[in-house]
Amino acid sequence: MSETDLKLSVVIPVYNEVATVAEVVRRVQATGLAGEVVIVDDGSTDGTVERVRDLEREHANVRAFFHERNRGKGAALRTGFAAVTGEVVIIQDADLEYDPAEYGNLLQPILSGEADVVFGSRFLGGPHRVLLFWHYVGNRLLTLLSNALNNLNLSDMETCYKAFRADVLDGMEIKSNGFDFEPEFTARAARRHLRIYEVPIGYHGRGYDEGKKITWRDGLRALWAIVRFRFF
Repeated sequence: MSETDLKLSVVIPVYNEVATVAEVVRRVQATGLAGEVVIVDDGSTDGTVERVRDLEREHANVRAFFHERNRGKGAALRTGFAAVTGEVVIIQDADLEYDPAEYGNLLQPILSGEADVVFGSRFLGGPHRVLLFWHYVGNRLLTLLSNALNNLNLSDMETCYKAFRADVLDGMEIKSNGFDFEPEFTARAARRHLRIYEVPIGYHGRGYDEGKKITWRDGLRALWAIVRFRFF
């Protein structure tokens, strides 16, 4: 199977990213791979809603959905997943930390028939911005615990970039509303014995003064989610 033989659905959850969402969509479109772009605004209050409506008018392959209030990344992804029509799905954040130019690498293990799910790892050698030591430590500890409980050897469970065959979502009832989506999805994929691959990606991280939203509280929620979705 080649990239031209499938329809790729890119799901973009958005919350208060008026400064970056249009550029992210431009980069997604520049890949030439996105059959559809599903944007879910999660109750933005900074003008993002109007910008997303503009993008929907400007691009025939863009569909937008809107939450009346902020419900969290996991809730936005559920809305997006319910709307996709492609054979393969990629999750794309609405900031500029992850580059859509990586899509070809993410898709290759799926196109070759080797993988059901592909994680883009920030820790396998790709270029990355150097900042936020404790954020890095937290990511590695959460990945270690997730690996131990799910019998995996991922290097970056918390990555945004996850590509997967759309039929992976069949019967997968995602319950998480926030950033705890990442450990829940990982646990459910492991429990179903899906073929999981990793590929290296670059990472252009933001500091909190630049709009980064995840905090130590989200780390605690992720910790509970790792245990919850492994045993309960």
